[in-house]
Amino acid sequence: MSAGSPKFTVSRIAALSLVSLWLAGCTSSSNPPAPVTSVDSGSSSNTNSGMLITPPPKMGATTQQTPQQAPQIQPVQRPVTQPMQTQPVTEQPVQMENGRIVYNRQYGNIPKGSYTGGSTYTVKKGDTLFYIAWITGNDFRDLAQRNSISAPYSLNVGQTLQVGNASGTPITGGNAITQADAAQQGVVTRSAQNSTVAVASQPTITYSEGSGEQSANKMLPNNKPAGTVVTAPVTAPTVSTTEPNASSTSTSAPISAWRWPTDGKVIENFGASEGGNKGIDIAGSKGQAIVATADGRVVYAGNALRGYGNLIIIKHNDDYLSAYAHNDTMLVREQQEVKAGQKIATMGSTGTSSTRLHFEIRYKGKSVNPLRYLPQR
Repeated sequence: MSAGSPKFTVSRIAALSLVSLWLAGCTSSSNPPAPVTSVDSGSSSNTNSGMLITPPPKMGATTQQTPQQAPQIQPVQRPVTQPMQTQPVTEQPVQMENGRIVYNRQYGNIPKGSYTGGSTYTVKKGDTLFYIAWITGNDFRDLAQRNSISAPYSLNVGQTLQVGNASGTPITGGNAITQADAAQQGVVTRSAQNSTVAVASQPTITYSEGSGEQSANKMLPNNKPAGTVVTAPVTAPTVSTTEPNASSTSTSAPISAWRWPTDGKVIENFGASEGGNKGIDIAGSKGQAIVATADGRVVYAGNALRGYGNLIIIKHNDDYLSAYAHNDTMLVREQQEVKAGQKIATMGSTGTSSTRLHFEIRYKGKSVNPLRYLPQR
């Protein structure tokens, strides 16, 4: 085929057309922004997209989230840890309470007479008359009488009590058990006004109206010879009678008229020493009968005295009282007249750790050994 032939010319034109079409196709394929598409899709097939990859913005977004997470954790942790650190402070009132020995006192661990504040004591919250008497070395009965406090021995915070003389020495002595203090004082006052029939140099026993203690006196020992005059100051004219059969003149002699308050073994005897047992303790079973040891009048029935539980005190005359502690139930009321052998309570363990009866006899306010009065058995 020669260059000038028509066939050659047609072939050349066709070849040029194909080349033109190919070049046009290449030009149009280079126009789309392939690198942008590669960045968004994460494709690495286009080598020209290396300049357009933008991992720094993504890493920048990650670093911006890190400071946002840190403040979210710290504010949550701090408020939680702070209250946990302050919670142990709530135990301090319990420690202060134990330090003041306000509740559940173990008197065996409290030194008796340990108070060193002088002759007066200011009542604090939680104090009882028995506790104050214990730490000041007093008998609670004497302390109540000295401060004119009657049953049930209520105290006021801030109240000042006289607990000793000017030198701080504890008060000792005193008259009757102070549950009967008001009744005792009333009798003494009337006795001073009405003792018009007393025999010189002979003691006189005075009874209050309706006490029923003249019959009780027949079975109670008195420090006076036969023929002593007994005066009864009542609203009616004074009547004097000679006490019959006062053959027993010694308070230490056994008196058969006294009755045992209950059956059982004596598990704790009377102790005459300072801090000793002021009576006797008799073992028994719960619900066992407790009876009056002699005729008299109930002057106290309650549980205001710590350490005595349910307590009954009977006044037999101006000289003698008897006390019955730790009862389960009390069957008499204050000012009630009782007879010797009458059931007044049932045995229990109130105010103590075991079932028992704590029994006391007091002569002119002083504790005496009940076994010297009760009949032998």
